[in-house]
Amino acid sequence: MSLEQLYLTLLIGGFVLLASIVGTRVATGVGFPSLLFFLLVGVAVGEDGLGLSFDNVELGRNLGTAALAVILIEGGLTTRFADIRKALAPAGALATIGVLTSTLVTALGAHWLLGIDWQLALLLGAIVSSTDAAAVFSVLRVIPLPRRIAGILEAESGFNDAPVVILVLMFSVVPFVFTPQAAIANVLYELLGGSVIGLTVGYLGAFALRRIALPASGLYPIATFGLGLVAFGAAGSARASGFIAAYLAAVVLANSGLPHRSATRSFAEGLGWLAQIGLFVLLGLLVTPSELAADVAPAIGVGLVLLLVSRPLSVVAALSWFRVRWRDQVFLSWAGLRGAVPIVLATFPVVAGVPGSSQLLNMVFVLVVVFTLVQGPSLRPIAQRLGLISRETTREIQVEAAPLDMLDAELLTMTVQPTSRLHNVTILELRLPDPAVITLIIRDGHTFVPMPDTRIETGDELLIVTTSKTRDLAESRLRAVSRRGKLAYWFDEYGAAD
Repeated sequence: MSLEQLYLTLLIGGFVLLASIVGTRVATGVGFPSLLFFLLVGVAVGEDGLGLSFDNVELGRNLGTAALAVILIEGGLTTRFADIRKALAPAGALATIGVLTSTLVTALGAHWLLGIDWQLALLLGAIVSSTDAAAVFSVLRVIPLPRRIAGILEAESGFNDAPVVILVLMFSVVPFVFTPQAAIANVLYELLGGSVIGLTVGYLGAFALRRIALPASGLYPIATFGLGLVAFGAAGSARASGFIAAYLAAVVLANSGLPHRSATRSFAEGLGWLAQIGLFVLLGLLVTPSELAADVAPAIGVGLVLLLVSRPLSVVAALSWFRVRWRDQVFLSWAGLRGAVPIVLATFPVVAGVPGSSQLLNMVFVLVVVFTLVQGPSLRPIAQRLGLISRETTREIQVEAAPLDMLDAELLTMTVQPTSRLHNVTILELRLPDPAVITLIIRDGHTFVPMPDTRIETGDELLIVTTSKTRDLAESRLRAVSRRGKLAYWFDEYGAAD
């Protein structure tokens, strides 16, 4: 590549990046994951758009795998363990029992509807059975779901990539030979090996970073993210699951009380967005829209089987062992978003030379686009219809301020809803746990600092500063008073999370 070509490539790449970023605002307003917009940017730049040709499936697979590792690390570094602790068991069941159920049911549907052979049917079932971490994380940022549901979705999307990748690689063998004993042993080794490596790297890395004084604060986020990449690479080199290793290492590091937490999260989110944009644009380039017409009907048929049969059955099969309400199961069934992961996985059998696998790539692309457009915008209305969006939910605000980071403090915001019993309660009567405090109230467009005798009113936006240790207690107190008033404890209401 000449210097002039390099300049032109960077110019085009910069415009594509900026266009994708601007598109996130439009996509977020519509209500579906903004990453779908990045996919369409790739299509627009490709052969049927501006004419850029890219058909190196193997390179796309490799870059896509690396980008998925970055996305999972970002997801782990922005995860609070307290939010997913109670969801680990049901999420683990969804990532194993749920994935197997969804794979088998979707494969049966694809074999019956499309008449394809069992290898392609099993591949298709496995490829689309994984929820997408990038799509799920983007939705959780804007929909204030109850902690348990959000935790299940978040942990599931972090865990289920590993078993799905194992299944796809297993079904991509040519000639196709399936041995149940060897398959079970391989799955167990990859999952357990990846978990052990990820947890080990996470704990050792946290131990080291607490005791090493780096010369610049900007090196801590880089070191933390680098440890996630080490976990991914180490597990992959040991033929274990790099995806689960990277996610677990990042979760451990994020919840170990390391310095410069806010800077680390911001750095991770920036890299995560860059990986997501690059990944979706790349996958959009791999597909030629003019070749998709014949695959639209089959993709919609398989998608309906997945959305209306496979996903609900997998949720019931996985969560029947836990006390999960029926309305939660309905939402979890509908919220199984697909995104970059299935499209990246669809490149694996193409590279392996599985006959007919190129059609799978086109079908998966159509399925992801169509059903993201259907599911994404409908998640908030469905959550509201099922009564799942809590009126007392606080939202964390990421603030790049050294004093907050040094004090291990967090800034939350909460809007007082019309049905809330917080109305007419004074700041003193609220009795938030020390050192949590309401520092600012925004009322009718005016901002003021409340006094102890200031009464909270409906519609107020409360800004609350608390520490990480007292955050849960502060949120519980806010929920309790919002539900039963200032005498909530007299009524045995202690603000338990939904």
